[in-house]
Amino acid sequence: MVVAVFSRWPVCQAAVRAAVRASRYYGKLHLSASQTERLRIFESLRDRHVTGATEDLTASGQDLTIRLADGKTVKGSAGVTSPLQIAKNERVKGAVVGRVNGDLWDLSRPLVEDCELQLLGFDSLEGRQVVWRTGACVLASVMENHFSAHVCREGVSDTGLFCDYQLRNNTLSLLDVEQRCKQMAAGKIPIIKIEVTVHDLKELFQDDAFRLQLAEEQMMGNTLSVYRCGDSVGVCSGVLLPHTGFLKAFKMLQVSPVTLSGSTEASGILRMIGVAFPGEKEREEWEREQEAAKKRDHRRIGKAQELFFFHDVSPGSCFFMPKGAHIYNTLTDFIKSEYRRRGFSEVVTPTLYSTSLWERSGHWEHYSENMFTVTCEPHTFALKPMNCPAHCVMYEQRVRSWRELPIRWADFGALHRNEHSGALGGLTRVRRFCQDDAHIFCTPEQLEEEITACLDFVRSVYRVFGFTFHCLLSTRPTPCLGEPALWDAAEQQLENSLKQFEEHWELNPGDGAFYGPKIDIQIRDALGRQHQCATIQLDFQLPIRFNLQYVGADGQMYRPIMIHRAVLGSLERMIAILAENFGGKWPFWLSPAQVMVVPVGGSSETYGQEVVCRLREAGFMADIDDDRGNTLNKKIRSAQLAQYNYIFVVGEKEHESRTVSVRTRAGKQLGQKSLEEVMSSLTELRQTRSSQEEF
Repeated sequence: MVVAVFSRWPVCQAAVRAAVRASRYYGKLHLSASQTERLRIFESLRDRHVTGATEDLTASGQDLTIRLADGKTVKGSAGVTSPLQIAKNERVKGAVVGRVNGDLWDLSRPLVEDCELQLLGFDSLEGRQVVWRTGACVLASVMENHFSAHVCREGVSDTGLFCDYQLRNNTLSLLDVEQRCKQMAAGKIPIIKIEVTVHDLKELFQDDAFRLQLAEEQMMGNTLSVYRCGDSVGVCSGVLLPHTGFLKAFKMLQVSPVTLSGSTEASGILRMIGVAFPGEKEREEWEREQEAAKKRDHRRIGKAQELFFFHDVSPGSCFFMPKGAHIYNTLTDFIKSEYRRRGFSEVVTPTLYSTSLWERSGHWEHYSENMFTVTCEPHTFALKPMNCPAHCVMYEQRVRSWRELPIRWADFGALHRNEHSGALGGLTRVRRFCQDDAHIFCTPEQLEEEITACLDFVRSVYRVFGFTFHCLLSTRPTPCLGEPALWDAAEQQLENSLKQFEEHWELNPGDGAFYGPKIDIQIRDALGRQHQCATIQLDFQLPIRFNLQYVGADGQMYRPIMIHRAVLGSLERMIAILAENFGGKWPFWLSPAQVMVVPVGGSSETYGQEVVCRLREAGFMADIDDDRGNTLNKKIRSAQLAQYNYIFVVGEKEHESRTVSVRTRAGKQLGQKSLEEVMSSLTELRQTRSSQEEF
């Protein structure tokens, strides 16, 4: 059956006019028999959707009180008033999605009860996703109806929209696609969305087994959203705009081949990536952002500073050069120093495991296609994509007492995930990576205190980098595993910890993992972009699957709660974020190029070598520019461009007085200082992880 998500909407003249425009626009197109049949099935499901609506219509027309974000209260009618109507009445420009009592809400979907309403624009993360998701629907329709492409999948990422397709004896240019999308958007064609079951999905895509398979993989519960945009029917997950007229500009960025999971051969599927905008102003702002981001691109910085590179001999796996390894190891040492303060113990676990472990943990059933496997007859092994099952094996090696808990185990082991080749991109999406991964086994009574400690850990680390952040409390999804009472108690404890934390947090209903609720922490970088790195997840299921127990104070056996916790997340991804956040100008304590020593004439070169030796013995990243063919000014400029934090100029005078003349990479002269004083100041900068440039 079809599950209703909105009540019967009143028919208005605007909707009729939109339908007429759509008919005129698509009337010129020749539809295949399969498209015609799919549209017939969709409309049949839509009719059942309306007649079988499960939302309470008895309250339709009743008065509503709606509180807006600015504190103003407005009136409305249940089942009639929509966020779009309120936006028009209140003259709120640029609204693309509503947030009703914390939940994202389609602009045209009528409100059904008293509520708090936020109207979000393209400048919000949620608004941008809605615009791009709708743009993906338009792109899929254009590809199918104008370029005779076989559309496999459409959707959004953090950076834009995409459409996977196979081209049927046709050619296209990105500019042609942009123009067609803009033309379609101008038609203000309605976008109709309904929720369907697996049975309905099989009926809709009965003639397209591959698209049906991809659609079924997207299902997180018992239903999935499908939409109609003009004469195309596709799959979407999330809120959409009411019609295409909200989109005024498109930009197609690139086309690349897609390698299917578990396959090394070309699939013949292409992915078109692009972006959409509600206006030219937003497009121009996005282009300025992209230009700024391009200058800070971690791949450019990695190449210019000789930090890392990638090679076809190991796709998706990073080669860290000495300077890149310095950053990598410094971050690791930073987290390890926090571990010692916070009661974590490091463990070392294998990389390769029998599939019996993954079957026991449940990962083999749901995640095997993303795992690298090795067959040694008659056994099959897999490289670990996560550490948690191994830590469960360690826990169960002997009987545990309540006196031992909480147990906090940290693991920096290498992880491998078989990401699609089309998804790989620098350090942000790799196949081999390392996390500052830890798992905590605790009693229910200890849970709130442990969560509070994890949150404090996150804050102390992010403050060092200068990141602002906010938290999302993701609650139980549908379906989920575990007793409702256990979920209720765990979610309440997470909420209590967040309230004590006294940082901004929001509720993210239904977005928890199937095995437990979680707190996701989103940071904001220097360009205003948001990244989700840290996570704190509760797990009720692995302790059950591995039958983990502890002896309580009363001598009875109890089940521990498992907490999955990461602060930096993937070290590789964090290095990419930091490189772009700092624009390659690393703070001294993290910098791979801390000091450049520049000798000037005479016997100063010998003294310069001595200074470098002293710095290196103290663990600093120091180099010397002893090229006699360059002038002093050119050497200083080269060191500044290479982003050395400090340039130490040494000549005869400095040699005699055992001093160095200090300059910053910004060009400020800090004067002549004794070598001992400088070593002491640099040591303090490193130990305090200070971001200041002067001392």
